[in-house]
Amino acid sequence: MKIALVHDDLIQNGGAERLVRALHEIWPEAPLYTSFAGREWVKKCQDLRINLRTSFMQQLPFKKQLYKLYFLFFPLAFESFNFDEFDIVVSSSARFAHGIITKPKTTHVCYMNTPARMWWDSASYFGAKSFLRFILSPVLSFLRLWDFAAAQRVDFFIANSKTPQARIKKYYGREAEVVYPFADLSRHPERLVNPPAGEAGDLDSSTRFRECQNDVGKYFLVVTRLSSWKRVDIAVEACKELGLSLVVVGRGPDLNRLKKLARGSNLIKFFDKVEDEELVKLYEGSRAVIITQEEDFGIVCLEAAGFEKPVIAFRGGGSLEIIKEGATGEFFYPQTKEALKDVLANFDSSKYRNHASYNNAQEEFSKRKFRESIKNTVKRIYNLHPS
Repeated sequence: MKIALVHDDLIQNGGAERLVRALHEIWPEAPLYTSFAGREWVKKCQDLRINLRTSFMQQLPFKKQLYKLYFLFFPLAFESFNFDEFDIVVSSSARFAHGIITKPKTTHVCYMNTPARMWWDSASYFGAKSFLRFILSPVLSFLRLWDFAAAQRVDFFIANSKTPQARIKKYYGREAEVVYPFADLSRHPERLVNPPAGEAGDLDSSTRFRECQNDVGKYFLVVTRLSSWKRVDIAVEACKELGLSLVVVGRGPDLNRLKKLARGSNLIKFFDKVEDEELVKLYEGSRAVIITQEEDFGIVCLEAAGFEKPVIAFRGGGSLEIIKEGATGEFFYPQTKEALKDVLANFDSSKYRNHASYNNAQEEFSKRKFRESIKNTVKRIYNLHPS
């Protein structure tokens, strides 16, 4: 059985990229196809001996900075790949990777993180009154049509939770089997290896990191990409108004706006770059983890469980499948700072000491279980395929 792997792009380094690396660990001989890859990922693939195959988009200038402006090239990029030599292709998609074209003899299994929010849920992605959303309306309509057609070419869908499973059914009219992703829940290093939270020599970030270490058990923690639709602003405003300590870890286009919202409070700190070892320390020292967005699944929920930290999450999406209310965390609703303030004002982290609940989460969403489930599912699909 000759296998190929496909992923949207290799620019960031988040949960979707960790999942692709796990897929390659299952099938180390499989080449990895993607639209384009940043320099760091090209080097990483060389170090990991991953046979990386990129499209014509690899030659486009300023890919890392302008990749969102190139979105009309992505359908062409993935449809240009040839998979005739493979028996099965496993794509990992949240935007375009499932749009590949395969011959009838090749089985295409798509692990769908979620149908793209940009064109299927543009009101929350851009903002209901966004002028950019209005300007892009014809393009978004085209992408919805392409996306629906592309989804019909997939032989079998796997969803990462019940939330994208429902979206796959609604938007594509297709059934999907759920295989939960994993979180690395065993990262407990003895000491820091790298300079904390910034480039070497960044004294300001080093000072802020040391301050966090002095505030163990006092601060709330947010770990996410900083986009406006994720609504991190309600956590910043709620903590500012209540006089609570908050640490925000992440990068993204909403960072500067969030920093402006936090002005006037010396209890809110931002880290736009941390190493894994540093993130471990921030998890370990936190009072609780806050999730303000409607997660497709919720890797951060699992990482919090790995450190036996409670989670305060918006009541919606994948968080509902992970958090046990009253045992491993609490929910707030609606998605407003007032609702979050109500939970934060009465929050007592000492009541969340149910080790059995945390242990169950670690077993249910372990990397070992993910690898076994994916491998067995793909094998079963291949054996049942008519070709």
